Amino acid sequence: MLRVLVTRRWPEAVEAALAEEFDVTLNASDTPLTQTELARAIAGYDVLCPTVSDCVDAEVLCGGDRVKLIANYGVGFDHIDCAAARAAGIAVTSTPGVLTDATADLAITLMLMATRRASEGERELRRGDWSGWRPTHMIGTGLQDKVMGIVGFGRIGQAVARRAKHGFGMQIAYHSSSEKAEAEEVGARYFDDLHALLANSDIVSLHVPGGAATEHLMGAEAIAAMRPGSYLINTARGSVLDHTALADALRSGHLAGAGLDVYPDEPDVPPALLEVDSAVLLPHLGSATREARVAMGMRALENIRAFANGHNLPDRVA
Repeated sequence: MLRVLVTRRWPEAVEAALAEEFDVTLNASDTPLTQTELARAIAGYDVLCPTVSDCVDAEVLCGGDRVKLIANYGVGFDHIDCAAARAAGIAVTSTPGVLTDATADLAITLMLMATRRASEGERELRRGDWSGWRPTHMIGTGLQDKVMGIVGFGRIGQAVARRAKHGFGMQIAYHSSSEKAEAEEVGARYFDDLHALLANSDIVSLHVPGGAATEHLMGAEAIAAMRPGSYLINTARGSVLDHTALADALRSGHLAGAGLDVYPDEPDVPPALLEVDSAVLLPHLGSATREARVAMGMRALENIRAFANGHNLPDRVA
């Protein structure tokens, strides 16, 4: 029977389903494993099931030669050195599709919270500083006819576009490596130049994968190119964004607000952002619905089952 290590606790139903078919070890403490512990797992298990909180780098992968499948719990896999895994003969899978709606919903949540200053308002109320309704109190921004600029037009970017277009009457623009046929559904305008998209958008939502190719894609220069008074939303990866430049743009008033769910060194949050009232900060809740988290685990199980039976892996990424 395959030995499987699950590095963080998964929903109960998924853990039970795994245990029915495989020899499963769970992380009872539900805290991130050290690099040494991950390296030991490479030597002691057939399948490793990491999450975004695990750094499965080349050094970890040199820990042994038993693991032959890394079944990642999540759609993003930039925390796994896929090149090193390939070189070691280890397959890597992810869980695409099943968290699209949950993450798109959260991007819209962040947009609403930022544009309507919801976090600021709640903090004021809880502090006991609210003096009552008045016409000029905490004015935000409406969404109808505003331009939503989407950076990365994959599954989640498209789902955000549909919600923005059909739910709020927004205009849609997008930037990606090429034009997408799916853009026709929402009448989206394509920009092959990122800075042109930024200059023409009232709200920018990031939906690109992590990794070296997109690190600081939204750096100081890109943030400066954004329309004055616009908003930035990030539910992709923390590495995509220069948080110091973002904090500067929020403090100066160049940007009216931002909504973030991901950070480069989680669980640490860039201190500069904690001091900015116009930044809405959530603790990586993008896929945090019961339905999505169970579906992610079941998708990982499908890949492990296929591996055990010698079948093609349905969600192989490396």
